[in-house]
Amino acid sequence: MSPITTMIIISSLATGTIITSTSYHWLMAWIGLELNTLSILPIISKQHHPRATEAATKYFLTQSAASALILFSSTVSAWKSGTWDITQMTNPTSNILLTSALAMKLGLAPMHFWLPEVLQGSTMKTALIISTWQKLAPMALMTITANNLSPTILIYMGTLSTMIGGWGGLNQTQTRKIMAYSSIAHLGWMATISTIMTNMMLMNLMLYITMTTSMFFMLILSKSKTIQDTTMSWTSSPTITIMTMLTLLSLGGLPPLTGFLPKWLILEELTLQSLTTMATMMAMSSLLSLFFYLRIAYTTTLTTAPATTTTTHKWRFKPTLPTTLLSSTLPFTLWLLPMTPLILL
Repeated sequence: MSPITTMIIISSLATGTIITSTSYHWLMAWIGLELNTLSILPIISKQHHPRATEAATKYFLTQSAASALILFSSTVSAWKSGTWDITQMTNPTSNILLTSALAMKLGLAPMHFWLPEVLQGSTMKTALIISTWQKLAPMALMTITANNLSPTILIYMGTLSTMIGGWGGLNQTQTRKIMAYSSIAHLGWMATISTIMTNMMLMNLMLYITMTTSMFFMLILSKSKTIQDTTMSWTSSPTITIMTMLTLLSLGGLPPLTGFLPKWLILEELTLQSLTTMATMMAMSSLLSLFFYLRIAYTTTLTTAPATTTTTHKWRFKPTLPTTLLSSTLPFTLWLLPMTPLILL
């Protein structure tokens, strides 16, 4: 792909998200989502590989169906209320349709089946974009329409997502699929709190994007596509090996790392709202996620795979990718918990 084509596609990707995030008319929001979807398709399928083509097709079909549902729900709302304003969606049918469409866009359970397959068929960099940037536009719509969405459906979907995100990742050996199930679990936490406290959902989203970016960059630098590959990451860089372990523990939500902050606050808020059963189920399901994070942390840092003399000196080579983004996101991934009082204020 030529640099000009790449620049146009990346610009369109960013523009689509910005249009959706800043629009108050349903048609403009839909146009932004469509632009976003059409921009990511060439990025997924540019590998000219059957798996990449399959991933692009699955992504296109799922996102098209979700966009059609959003357009249908907004049309029903405009028909009933006479306005295309996003914040004025008062029809219950439209609200349920919109909730389902946004869940499909994000990959919430039970409409999560496309996410692990699409990520597995993409490159690591594309998987990073799908896991982070592509969540911004639907999350912006969820934030704007939080008062109109169905709280019951979102809470049940969120709880189910955390459970499936934990269960699904247990059986995986591919790091991209593990990160996909990790994404499903994290989005479950965000969906559960979205209609109760929107600012907490946005904080969780920012921390999730930061932690996932750090994790993907370390997987890219160490060229770890499977759990077996992570056993050789110590030959790339001892520092990255340690930071990978800490990032995995942060994703799992262990104190005193950053990942503990959103889980702690969300569980506290759910308990205050008398949703103790949901809070307990989500806390228990996060242990499932923690198990497969710990499994990767164990293979990365606590096992030394048999290696030849040539591979033991691999860490002497300079990294082929710039590490600026990794070094800027890592401190936020690991040491943001002491800033909790400032965030709460």
